[in-house]
Amino acid sequence: MQTQTSVESNVQQAVPFFLVHDIEASVRFYVDGLGFSLTKKWVDEGKLRWCWLELGEAALMLQEFWRDGPHTSVPATTVGLGVSIAFTCRDAIAIYRNLIARGVDATRPMVGNGMWVTHVVDPDGYQLFFESVTDAPEESLFTEHG
Repeated sequence: MQTQTSVESNVQQAVPFFLVHDIEASVRFYVDGLGFSLTKKWVDEGKLRWCWLELGEAALMLQEFWRDGPHTSVPATTVGLGVSIAFTCRDAIAIYRNLIARGVDATRPMVGNGMWVTHVVDPDGYQLFFESVTDAPEESLFTEHG
């Protein structure tokens, strides 16, 4: 029996799907705070239930937990705990500056694993890391004036 060792992939993109407690608050955070664009949405009985957000070539989906009916799904624990997404970008420091200018609480960039890294935590506790390659020494901390 022969096995095929090379298969052409039809996969194009991995898209995180975050279940959230308050989709309106999450959309404000991602769109107004982080600069994502809301590009697709599902509205049911006048309520936003699901959406697709994009920033550059990255995307993510949000859906609010169902609070009643046959699809009730509200968890008893914090949902974002232990979940993180790393966005690779051209310039994490520029992203940091933009986040701070928008009033988002972003960590001061530091170098880890050869990348500048800044991160934020969304309203449900999901951690979002923005990273860009650098040749700065490991554990360097970003300062505005050198």
